[in-house]
Amino acid sequence: MKGRILSNADRRAPKRLGYLFPVLAALILSAPLALGEDIGPQSQSSRAQVEKLLGLWKEHFAGADSLQERRAAFARLMETMPGPTRIQVRQVDADGVDGELMWPARLHHPIGKRAILYIHGGGFSGGSIRTHSLFAGSLAKAASSDVLLINYRLMPEYTYPAQINDALTAYRWLLDNGYRNENVVVAGDDAGGNIALEMVLRQKQAAKPLPAAVIALSPITDLAATGGTMVANAGSDPLIDKASIETLRKTYLGSRPATDPQASPLYADVTGFPPLLLQVGSGEALLDDTLRLADKARGEGVDVTTEVWPGMPHQWQLFPAMLDDADRSSQTIAEFAIRHFADKPEE
Repeated sequence: MKGRILSNADRRAPKRLGYLFPVLAALILSAPLALGEDIGPQSQSSRAQVEKLLGLWKEHFAGADSLQERRAAFARLMETMPGPTRIQVRQVDADGVDGELMWPARLHHPIGKRAILYIHGGGFSGGSIRTHSLFAGSLAKAASSDVLLINYRLMPEYTYPAQINDALTAYRWLLDNGYRNENVVVAGDDAGGNIALEMVLRQKQAAKPLPAAVIALSPITDLAATGGTMVANAGSDPLIDKASIETLRKTYLGSRPATDPQASPLYADVTGFPPLLLQVGSGEALLDDTLRLADKARGEGVDVTTEVWPGMPHQWQLFPAMLDDADRSSQTIAEFAIRHFADKPEE
Protein backbone atom coordinates (compact mmCIF):
# COMPACT_ATOMS: atom_id res chain seq x y z
CA MET A 1 0.00 0.00 0.00
CA LYS A 2 1.18 3.51 -0.66
CA GLY A 3 1.45 6.53 1.60
CA ARG A 4 0.85 10.05 0.42
CA ILE A 5 1.85 13.66 0.87
CA LEU A 6 -0.97 16.18 1.02
CA SER A 7 -0.06 19.77 0.22
CA ASN A 8 -2.04 22.92 -0.51
CA ALA A 9 -2.04 21.92 -4.18
CA ASP A 10 -4.45 19.12 -3.30
CA ARG A 11 -7.22 20.11 -0.89
CA ARG A 12 -9.32 17.00 -1.22
CA ALA A 13 -10.44 15.51 2.07
CA PRO A 14 -8.13 12.71 3.28
CA LYS A 15 -9.47 9.19 3.70
CA ARG A 16 -9.63 7.88 7.24
CA LEU A 17 -9.72 4.16 7.82
CA GLY A 18 -10.22 2.06 10.90
CA TYR A 19 -8.13 -0.99 11.61
CA LEU A 20 -9.30 -4.48 12.42
CA PHE A 21 -5.91 -6.21 12.47
CA PRO A 22 -3.80 -7.13 15.48
CA VAL A 23 -1.25 -4.56 16.60
CA LEU A 24 1.72 -5.41 14.43
CA ALA A 25 -0.25 -6.44 11.38
CA ALA A 26 -2.20 -3.20 11.41
CA LEU A 27 0.93 -1.10 11.66
CA ILE A 28 2.62 -3.02 8.91
CA LEU A 29 -0.31 -3.29 6.49
CA SER A 30 -1.90 0.13 7.02
CA ALA A 31 -3.54 1.84 4.06
CA PRO A 32 -3.02 5.32 2.58
CA LEU A 33 -4.85 8.05 4.45
CA ALA A 34 -4.14 11.11 2.34
CA LEU A 35 -3.99 12.04 -1.32
CA GLY A 36 -1.24 13.88 -3.13
CA GLU A 37 2.39 13.27 -4.06
CA ASP A 38 3.40 9.64 -3.59
CA ILE A 39 5.68 8.75 -0.66
CA GLY A 40 5.91 5.18 -1.91
CA PRO A 41 4.85 1.81 -0.54
CA GLN A 42 6.26 0.28 2.60
CA SER A 43 8.80 -2.40 1.73
CA GLN A 44 9.00 -5.87 3.21
CA SER A 45 12.29 -4.96 4.89
CA SER A 46 10.65 -1.88 6.42
CA ARG A 47 7.89 -4.03 7.88
CA ALA A 48 10.45 -6.31 9.49
CA GLN A 49 12.35 -3.32 10.87
CA VAL A 50 9.18 -1.88 12.42
CA GLU A 51 8.33 -5.21 14.04
CA LYS A 52 11.80 -5.37 15.59
CA LEU A 53 11.51 -1.80 16.88
CA LEU A 54 8.11 -2.40 18.44
CA GLY A 55 9.50 -5.44 20.21
CA LEU A 56 12.22 -3.24 21.67
CA TRP A 57 9.62 -0.67 22.80
CA LYS A 58 7.58 -3.37 24.54
CA GLU A 59 10.67 -4.83 26.20
CA HIS A 60 11.68 -1.50 27.73
CA PHE A 61 8.20 -0.26 28.65
CA ALA A 62 6.92 -3.46 30.25
CA GLY A 63 5.60 -2.57 33.71
CA ALA A 64 6.28 1.16 33.28
CA ASP A 65 3.02 2.75 34.44
CA SER A 66 3.80 6.02 36.22
CA LEU A 67 5.11 9.12 34.44
CA GLN A 68 8.49 8.71 36.14
CA GLU A 69 8.69 5.03 35.18
CA ARG A 70 7.86 5.80 31.57
CA ARG A 71 10.43 8.60 31.55
CA ALA A 72 13.08 6.15 32.74
CA ALA A 73 11.96 3.49 30.25
CA PHE A 74 12.23 5.92 27.34
CA ALA A 75 15.69 6.98 28.49
CA ARG A 76 16.81 3.34 28.70
CA LEU A 77 15.41 2.60 25.26
CA MET A 78 17.23 5.51 23.68
CA GLU A 79 20.46 4.58 25.46
CA THR A 80 20.49 1.48 23.24
CA MET A 81 20.77 3.70 20.17
CA PRO A 82 24.15 5.00 18.96
CA GLY A 83 25.10 8.61 19.50
CA PRO A 84 25.36 11.08 16.62
CA THR A 85 28.43 11.01 14.40
CA ARG A 86 30.22 13.60 12.28
CA ILE A 87 28.84 16.52 14.23
CA GLN A 88 30.27 19.01 16.68
CA VAL A 89 28.49 19.98 19.87
CA ARG A 90 28.62 22.99 22.17
CA GLN A 91 26.80 23.19 25.50
CA VAL A 92 24.79 26.41 25.75
CA ASP A 93 22.77 28.25 28.37
CA ALA A 94 19.86 29.71 26.43
CA ASP A 95 18.84 32.28 29.03
CA GLY A 96 18.41 29.61 31.68
CA VAL A 97 17.37 26.75 29.37
CA ASP A 98 19.99 24.01 29.00
CA GLY A 99 20.80 23.23 25.39
CA GLU A 100 23.23 21.68 22.96
CA LEU A 101 24.11 23.46 19.75
CA MET A 102 25.02 20.93 17.04
CA TRP A 103 26.50 21.50 13.61
CA PRO A 104 28.17 19.42 10.87
CA ALA A 105 31.67 18.26 11.83
CA ARG A 106 33.21 19.52 8.58
CA LEU A 107 32.95 23.01 10.06
CA HIS A 108 35.06 24.19 12.99
CA HIS A 109 32.38 26.48 14.37
CA PRO A 110 28.58 26.81 14.21
CA ILE A 111 27.20 27.90 10.87
CA GLY A 112 25.67 30.90 12.61
CA LYS A 113 23.13 31.61 9.87
CA ARG A 114 20.61 28.79 9.79
CA ALA A 115 19.22 27.02 12.86
CA ILE A 116 16.60 24.43 13.70
CA LEU A 117 15.24 24.73 17.24
CA TYR A 118 14.32 21.17 18.12
CA ILE A 119 11.89 20.45 20.96
CA HIS A 120 11.99 16.80 21.99
CA GLY A 121 8.93 14.66 22.62
CA GLY A 122 8.14 12.42 25.56
CA GLY A 123 4.60 13.19 26.65
CA PHE A 124 5.58 16.43 28.46
CA SER A 125 7.18 14.21 31.12
CA GLY A 126 10.10 12.48 29.41
CA GLY A 127 12.73 12.84 26.75
CA SER A 128 15.93 14.85 26.84
CA ILE A 129 18.84 16.06 24.78
CA ARG A 130 20.28 12.55 25.02
CA THR A 131 17.16 10.77 23.75
CA HIS A 132 17.00 12.97 20.65
CA SER A 133 20.67 13.65 19.93
CA LEU A 134 20.97 11.05 17.14
CA PHE A 135 17.99 12.50 15.29
CA ALA A 136 19.05 16.11 15.89
CA GLY A 137 22.54 15.35 14.64
CA SER A 138 21.16 13.79 11.48
CA LEU A 139 19.10 16.94 10.85
CA ALA A 140 22.15 19.16 11.31
CA LYS A 141 24.00 17.23 8.62
CA ALA A 142 21.09 16.83 6.21
CA ALA A 143 19.98 20.48 6.45
CA SER A 144 23.51 21.97 6.64
CA SER A 145 22.23 23.83 9.66
CA ASP A 146 22.90 24.41 13.31
CA VAL A 147 20.44 22.57 15.55
CA LEU A 148 19.63 23.78 19.05
CA LEU A 149 18.30 20.86 21.10
CA ILE A 150 16.98 21.85 24.52
CA ASN A 151 16.13 20.30 27.86
CA TYR A 152 12.88 21.97 28.89
CA ARG A 153 11.24 21.46 32.27
CA LEU A 154 9.23 18.25 32.57
CA MET A 155 6.08 17.25 34.40
CA PRO A 156 5.06 16.15 36.98
CA GLU A 157 7.72 18.36 38.58
CA TYR A 158 6.71 21.27 36.34
CA THR A 159 3.34 21.61 34.64
CA TYR A 160 1.79 23.87 32.01
CA PRO A 161 2.98 26.35 30.77
CA ALA A 162 6.61 25.82 31.89
CA GLN A 163 7.43 23.68 28.84
CA ILE A 164 6.13 26.23 26.35
CA ASN A 165 7.84 29.09 28.18
CA ASP A 166 11.20 27.30 28.02
CA ALA A 167 10.86 26.71 24.28
CA LEU A 168 9.94 30.34 23.70
CA THR A 169 12.94 31.45 25.75
CA ALA A 170 15.24 29.27 23.62
CA TYR A 171 13.76 30.64 20.38
CA ARG A 172 14.25 34.23 21.51
CA TRP A 173 17.79 33.35 22.62
CA LEU A 174 18.58 32.32 19.04
CA LEU A 175 17.26 35.64 17.74
CA ASP A 176 19.31 37.51 20.35
CA ASN A 177 22.44 35.63 19.31
CA GLY A 178 22.66 36.46 15.65
CA TYR A 179 20.13 34.16 13.99
CA ARG A 180 17.52 35.99 11.94
CA ASN A 181 13.99 34.67 12.33
CA GLU A 182 13.75 33.95 8.60
CA ASN A 183 16.65 31.52 9.06
CA VAL A 184 15.17 29.65 12.04
CA VAL A 185 12.88 26.63 11.77
CA VAL A 186 11.08 25.34 14.88
CA ALA A 187 10.48 21.58 15.08
CA GLY A 188 9.28 18.98 17.56
CA ASP A 189 7.78 15.51 17.90
CA ASP A 190 4.90 14.22 20.04
CA ALA A 191 4.50 16.64 22.98
CA GLY A 192 7.40 18.58 21.49
CA GLY A 193 5.26 19.15 18.42
CA ASN A 194 2.52 20.56 20.64
CA ILE A 195 5.04 22.81 22.37
CA ALA A 196 6.50 23.98 19.05
CA LEU A 197 3.05 24.93 17.74
CA GLU A 198 1.99 26.67 20.95
CA MET A 199 5.30 28.51 21.23
CA VAL A 200 4.93 29.95 17.74
CA LEU A 201 1.30 30.85 18.44
CA ARG A 202 2.44 32.88 21.45
CA GLN A 203 5.07 34.61 19.35
CA LYS A 204 2.40 35.42 16.76
CA GLN A 205 -0.04 36.73 19.35
CA ALA A 206 2.71 38.98 20.72
CA ALA A 207 3.37 40.30 17.19
CA LYS A 208 7.00 39.19 17.48
CA PRO A 209 9.17 37.79 14.65
CA LEU A 210 8.00 34.35 13.52
CA PRO A 211 10.25 31.50 12.39
CA ALA A 212 10.66 30.66 8.72
CA ALA A 213 8.69 27.44 9.15
CA VAL A 214 7.40 24.93 11.69
CA ILE A 215 7.76 21.13 11.61
CA ALA A 216 5.55 18.96 13.83
CA LEU A 217 6.02 15.19 13.90
CA SER A 218 3.00 13.26 15.19
CA PRO A 219 2.09 16.23 17.38
CA ILE A 220 -0.42 16.12 20.21
CA THR A 221 -2.77 18.84 19.00
CA ASP A 222 -5.92 17.92 20.93
CA LEU A 223 -5.52 17.22 24.64
CA ALA A 224 -9.25 16.45 24.76
CA ALA A 225 -8.42 13.32 22.70
CA THR A 226 -11.52 13.67 20.50
CA GLY A 227 -9.93 12.40 17.29
CA GLY A 228 -11.63 9.41 15.72
CA THR A 229 -8.33 7.56 15.33
CA MET A 230 -7.92 7.52 19.11
CA VAL A 231 -10.48 4.72 18.89
CA ALA A 232 -10.18 3.53 15.28
CA ASN A 233 -6.41 3.00 15.57
CA ALA A 234 -6.45 1.66 19.12
CA GLY A 235 -5.46 -1.76 17.81
CA SER A 236 -2.64 -0.46 15.65
CA ASP A 237 -0.83 1.87 18.05
CA PRO A 238 0.82 0.14 21.02
CA LEU A 239 2.36 3.39 22.27
CA ILE A 240 -0.49 5.90 22.64
CA ASP A 241 -4.22 5.65 23.31
CA LYS A 242 -7.06 7.83 24.56
CA ALA A 243 -6.43 6.87 28.19
CA SER A 244 -2.75 7.82 28.03
CA ILE A 245 -3.57 11.25 26.59
CA GLU A 246 -6.16 11.80 29.32
CA THR A 247 -3.58 10.88 31.96
CA LEU A 248 -1.11 13.37 30.49
CA ARG A 249 -3.77 16.06 30.31
CA LYS A 250 -4.77 15.76 33.97
CA THR A 251 -1.20 16.19 35.17
CA TYR A 252 -0.17 18.76 32.57
CA LEU A 253 -3.22 21.03 32.64
CA GLY A 254 -4.83 20.41 36.02
CA SER A 255 -8.20 22.17 35.97
CA ARG A 256 -7.53 24.02 32.71
CA PRO A 257 -9.92 22.93 29.92
CA ALA A 258 -8.42 20.45 27.47
CA THR A 259 -9.80 22.49 24.58
CA ASP A 260 -8.02 25.68 25.66
CA PRO A 261 -6.32 26.93 22.46
CA GLN A 262 -3.35 28.00 24.60
CA ALA A 263 -2.68 24.29 25.26
CA SER A 264 -4.35 22.42 22.38
CA PRO A 265 -3.35 24.05 19.08
CA LEU A 266 -6.18 22.32 17.20
CA TYR A 267 -8.54 24.88 18.77
CA ALA A 268 -6.34 27.92 18.09
CA ASP A 269 -6.62 30.53 15.35
CA VAL A 270 -3.57 29.81 13.20
CA THR A 271 -4.17 32.55 10.63
CA GLY A 272 -0.79 34.02 9.71
CA PHE A 273 1.12 30.94 10.87
CA PRO A 274 4.42 30.11 9.09
CA PRO A 275 4.61 27.27 6.54
CA LEU A 276 3.96 23.98 8.29
CA LEU A 277 5.20 20.43 7.70
CA LEU A 278 3.33 17.61 9.45
CA GLN A 279 4.44 13.97 9.51
CA VAL A 280 2.49 11.09 11.04
CA GLY A 281 2.34 7.30 10.76
CA SER A 282 -0.76 5.82 9.15
CA GLY A 283 -1.65 3.61 12.13
CA GLU A 284 -1.08 6.13 14.91
CA ALA A 285 -3.73 7.08 17.44
CA LEU A 286 -2.59 10.67 16.83
CA LEU A 287 -3.33 10.47 13.10
CA ASP A 288 -6.46 12.61 13.43
CA ASP A 289 -4.58 15.13 15.57
CA THR A 290 -2.39 15.74 12.52
CA LEU A 291 -5.04 15.55 9.80
CA ARG A 292 -7.55 17.79 11.57
CA LEU A 293 -4.90 20.41 12.28
CA ALA A 294 -3.80 20.27 8.65
CA ASP A 295 -7.38 20.77 7.44
CA LYS A 296 -7.97 23.64 9.85
CA ALA A 297 -4.70 25.38 9.06
CA ARG A 298 -5.31 25.17 5.31
CA GLY A 299 -8.74 26.65 5.82
CA GLU A 300 -7.12 29.58 7.61
CA GLY A 301 -4.63 30.21 4.80
CA VAL A 302 -1.55 28.41 6.12
CA ASP A 303 0.84 26.73 3.67
CA VAL A 304 0.65 23.12 4.93
CA THR A 305 2.41 19.97 3.77
CA THR A 306 1.13 16.74 5.33
CA GLU A 307 2.96 13.42 5.07
CA VAL A 308 1.28 10.17 6.13
CA TRP A 309 3.88 7.40 6.29
CA PRO A 310 2.54 3.86 5.83
CA GLY A 311 3.28 1.45 8.64
CA MET A 312 5.36 3.85 10.70
CA PRO A 313 4.92 3.85 14.51
CA HIS A 314 4.97 6.89 16.76
CA GLN A 315 8.34 8.71 16.83
CA TRP A 316 9.83 6.50 14.12
CA GLN A 317 12.09 9.37 13.03
CA LEU A 318 14.21 8.86 16.17
CA PHE A 319 15.46 5.46 15.00
CA PRO A 320 17.64 5.85 11.89
CA ALA A 321 19.86 3.10 13.27
CA MET A 322 16.93 0.66 12.92
CA LEU A 323 14.55 2.05 10.29
CA ASP A 324 15.42 2.96 6.71
CA ASP A 325 12.25 5.07 6.63
CA ALA A 326 13.60 7.17 9.50
CA ASP A 327 16.41 8.29 7.20
CA ARG A 328 13.95 8.92 4.38
CA SER A 329 11.61 11.00 6.49
CA SER A 330 14.49 12.94 8.03
CA GLN A 331 15.64 13.84 4.54
CA THR A 332 12.23 15.28 3.66
CA ILE A 333 12.32 17.26 6.93
CA ALA A 334 15.73 18.67 6.04
CA GLU A 335 14.62 19.53 2.51
CA PHE A 336 11.58 21.35 3.88
CA ALA A 337 13.77 23.36 6.25
CA ILE A 338 16.25 24.25 3.50
CA ARG A 339 13.41 25.33 1.24
CA HIS A 340 12.24 27.85 3.83
CA PHE A 341 15.57 29.19 5.10
CA ALA A 342 16.19 32.66 3.68
CA ASP A 343 19.92 31.86 3.35
CA LYS A 344 20.33 28.56 1.51
CA PRO A 345 23.29 26.24 2.11
CA GLU A 346 26.05 26.43 -0.46
CA GLU A 347 26.02 23.59 -2.98
